[in-house]
Amino acid sequence: MSLFQHPVRIYWEDTDAGGIVFYANYLKFFERARTEWLRSLVELGQEQMKQELGAMFVVSETAVRYLSPARLDDLLQVSVEVKEAGRVSMTLFQRAMLNGTVLAEGTIRIGCVSPANLKPVRIPAPILQALQNKSP
Repeated sequence: MSLFQHPVRIYWEDTDAGGIVFYANYLKFFERARTEWLRSLVELGQEQMKQELGAMFVVSETAVRYLSPARLDDLLQVSVEVKEAGRVSMTLFQRAMLNGTVLAEGTIRIGCVSPANLKPVRIPAPILQALQNKSP
């Protein structure tokens, strides 16, 4: 499926005492990219999806490899690629890159749940339709 990219600038708050991006912050960068990917896909923000479609995504599994450090002021490109989309969950492959070098990459599994009770629900039709339209 198509690749989405989102720029992420590294700020002081993202780094550890050594001036290197703290490893857990890559999960935040991946989250930001997923949020913007969803917004570009169906022109909905997370809150709007929750209110209008009665659904929200939660992370159920992550696996991340850290390959090279990012530092203050770096401008990363964080990508989102759908690897598998089912009725209630998706597996995404994400990368954080700097000038063509992969710094971190991983798979993230997200599930669609009802905001009211956090029980699994079907991924809303507009999102599934947009995913099908973006497939090669």
